[in-house]
Amino acid sequence: MPQGFDIFARIVLLPLLLVQGLIVRARALALPEAAGPRRGSLGHGPKLRVLMVGDSSAAGVGADTQDNALIGHVTRNLAATHRVDWTLFAKTGATTASTLDRLRQLPLADFDVAIVVLGVNDATRFVGLSKWLGLQQTLTRRLRSEFGAQHVFVSALPPLGQFPLLPHPLAWVLGRHATRLDNAQKSRCAGAPALHYVPMELDLDTSAMAPDGFHPGPAVYAAWGVGMAEFIRRTLGNLPAARS
Repeated sequence: MPQGFDIFARIVLLPLLLVQGLIVRARALALPEAAGPRRGSLGHGPKLRVLMVGDSSAAGVGADTQDNALIGHVTRNLAATHRVDWTLFAKTGATTASTLDRLRQLPLADFDVAIVVLGVNDATRFVGLSKWLGLQQTLTRRLRSEFGAQHVFVSALPPLGQFPLLPHPLAWVLGRHATRLDNAQKSRCAGAPALHYVPMELDLDTSAMAPDGFHPGPAVYAAWGVGMAEFIRRTLGNLPAARS
């Protein structure tokens, strides 16, 4: 369906969407970010410096510790043959714009790989497509120029329409907007040699999600982390297969 239809549907459904949004916010279970350090080193071999920036999913909401969150699974798998020096810069509620504002708090350092896990909060705030792409482009540029990232890996947006917490038609509207942002992100990455779109093929049924019905559960983080590490490994070309 064309974008014009989505905008029309959003306008027609606006009163209901507002009510549903307020109800969801009132009933949503507030979960903490995963406990544990936000930087560390593990493994042996050639050094691989990894920076992950993102929102609550990057911060590990839905997992008990960072070892069991996304950053833990990614770095543990990459550390099979490399010494991985990693830094996590993530915050619940982060958007692309707020992440750009907060980057000045991160001490300048050089990284080989930057991983971006953003977009859900941009989608739920209905950030426009062109604005979002511009913000993402600025973020990529800063990760490369200020933090030396040789490769930037951008995670796909999850299918918001499948989140158990969200009722319809709110889930349908948010899901379509997230898909539109995600498709544009994929196209943006296709023409840039050092920018990589990382697909997300995960089962997000109720049993796999965190108790709040909005964030990944431990099994999702494990599958997501292994898949992302495998994608990074294939892209860099000299790392072995990921471990579960």
